[in-house]
Amino acid sequence: MPISIERLGDGQEAEWDHYVREHPRGTPFHLTAWKRVIEETFAYQPRYLCARDGLKLRGVLPLFLVDTLLTGKVLISSPFAVYGGVLTDYEHVRDAMGIELRRLAEFEGVQYAELRNSWPEQCLGYTPIDRYVTFTQAVSPISDEDLLASVSKKTRNMVRKSLKSPFSTRDTSSLEHFYRLLANNYRRLGTPVFPKTFFERMAAYFGPVVDLREIVLDGQVAAAALNFHFRGSMHTYYAASDPAFLAQAPNNYMYFDFLRWAGQNGYAEFDFGRSKKETGTYEFKRHWGTVMRELPYEVLLVRRKDPPNFSPKNPKFELAIKIWQHLPLEVTRLLGPRLIRLFP
Repeated sequence: MPISIERLGDGQEAEWDHYVREHPRGTPFHLTAWKRVIEETFAYQPRYLCARDGLKLRGVLPLFLVDTLLTGKVLISSPFAVYGGVLTDYEHVRDAMGIELRRLAEFEGVQYAELRNSWPEQCLGYTPIDRYVTFTQAVSPISDEDLLASVSKKTRNMVRKSLKSPFSTRDTSSLEHFYRLLANNYRRLGTPVFPKTFFERMAAYFGPVVDLREIVLDGQVAAAALNFHFRGSMHTYYAASDPAFLAQAPNNYMYFDFLRWAGQNGYAEFDFGRSKKETGTYEFKRHWGTVMRELPYEVLLVRRKDPPNFSPKNPKFELAIKIWQHLPLEVTRLLGPRLIRLFP
């Protein structure tokens, strides 16, 4: 039976999510919870595509139409996510998705369509973007000493240093400390912070897929992280720490404790997430005994002639970043949520 490509319809969310959960390349960002979070927070327009063989779902492509002053009109799979792209088990379905994406991109008159693929088999043959890598580490219920032995000497020394302080980890449902630390951290980096409602919706719509943890020392929150739990993998996606505790190395404690917890609670993998090559986070993650994997992002150029680069490392943003870093914190917390939607 021929493959038909159609939009995700009302009442089909459960079927879509079941497909994503069963697919070996499925990610939290393919779930319709991410669709709800993005649509309601940033008012981007969903264009989620389903491939069907009769009534049988054979592939999915989460997609948003984004139109901002910075990007122009574009299609992205998926905004503010590190992973996206087509999920299917069949080459002919992937080809059909590619044809439909090109048709949709031309119909919408976009500058380009961006696919944030995790794996090469998701690629549709468009212009490759060789900019990002991701890091993962296999975990299992091993002793602290064996876990320490699996990381580099430099990281091992930092973890041992952190363990000399009486840090503890606690689960929380409150975003107060997490958001405060994140807003401060984003200002230091020169990056607009997300609106708090972004995280509130994430917690509400993802349910147990998401948790929030705080690293506490002497009654004060030294670091906090929002984590995804999906298909046997724990993924620390947003994290921040208080620079006042830098000497006690709370970040090292946090990742060590998360790795330890994941191994002891039946997880097979810890996902450190995406980093741009040759950056500080890139160096931090590669010393944890991780496996680095290139992320085969690709761009279908439609009206635009060259691939876009809205990375903070783009020299064009250097002045803006420096100005942002020197603005009062209250100003960045007010303006950040309004500006972040320009950088999907």
